[in-house]
Amino acid sequence: MIVRSLQVALFLIGAVVLLHETCEAQETKEPAPQYRSGDIVISAATAAEPKRAQFSLSKADEHLERGALAWTRGRKCVTCHTNGTYMIVRPALTAQLGKPNDEIRRFYLAELQKLKAVAPDKLMAGTRPAQAIFIAAGLSEWDAHVGGKLSPETDEALRFMFSLQLESGTWGSLDCWPPFESSAYQEATVAAMAAATAPGWLKGLEDNTLQAGVGKLKKYLRETKPPHDYARLLLLWTATRMPGLLDDSSRQELVSAVWKHQRKDGGWSVRTFAKPEEWGRGNRAEKLRSEPEYSNPESDGHMTGLAVIALRDAGVPADDPRIESAVKWLLSNQRESGRWWTRSLNTDRYHFITYSGTAYPLLALSKCGKLPARVETSSR
Repeated sequence: MIVRSLQVALFLIGAVVLLHETCEAQETKEPAPQYRSGDIVISAATAAEPKRAQFSLSKADEHLERGALAWTRGRKCVTCHTNGTYMIVRPALTAQLGKPNDEIRRFYLAELQKLKAVAPDKLMAGTRPAQAIFIAAGLSEWDAHVGGKLSPETDEALRFMFSLQLESGTWGSLDCWPPFESSAYQEATVAAMAAATAPGWLKGLEDNTLQAGVGKLKKYLRETKPPHDYARLLLLWTATRMPGLLDDSSRQELVSAVWKHQRKDGGWSVRTFAKPEEWGRGNRAEKLRSEPEYSNPESDGHMTGLAVIALRDAGVPADDPRIESAVKWLLSNQRESGRWWTRSLNTDRYHFITYSGTAYPLLALSKCGKLPARVETSSR
């Protein structure tokens, strides 16, 4: 009986030790990398990552290059939050960072042909409309900042994009992944930017169907109420590119709306630009309301960068004290990896929004004349 009791006691002690070791291992287990493909491994984004003592353009550039390549090679799809953002933002930084990686442009061209081969009834749903829009937008930016003229491939992508346009003037859209794939309004702004950015494309339009499509798109953006202030900011940015989209009074009203969201530290938080229920179909509301910082969200890289970009393009001077305050925030909040922190609106496993939360700050700093001379990285 004593032996039996001793065996039971030893078993229980062993179980407790094993449970403790298991819990300890779970607590210390490193989170999965944010990006991984071949020899590219980029650690998970976390709020705890230390801030850099001094801003590093090369570190930020390296993060953008490696992240876009890892996603493109590993996931093999065009996505709004990573290689989609790369192609929309990175070409505009050619003067500071050199030519963008042509591998990603070639991938875009291959994906365009794959989309064009999909049955028409399957093109209008899921992520395909967004992919078509982001391909056209990325190629337009490439032509504007790298090639210097409209390419046949960009013209093809824009025509294909408009072939998927709905009668309402926008495109089919998912509504579950804010702030990108969360509304038809957001997709319409990207499509409008694509058409307006491609060198000479709008002015050279002779096709009546395409002209009508552009007209429907403008009408949709003018007459459809934006779902939240984030969409209003996108409308402002779009209006700086598309001639005649908004009058001066409407643009100034949108500029004022952006200023109202600026935080005391000079930055902006994406979380103040919409109520939790207003993002997409409201499926992230419970998560957002449960966050510890819900009542006082901190400034983030995504929103601070995007706000400065839109305001500068809308004509706000770089020496405006409020812009200078935002620039100070950007320069002092870069993390050791080269990125800026932005907490995902969707999940606390992968914070993919930190990618745009790094691309936007670089473009914002460029528009304020704060980036140093051209750098070279080992990524290209």
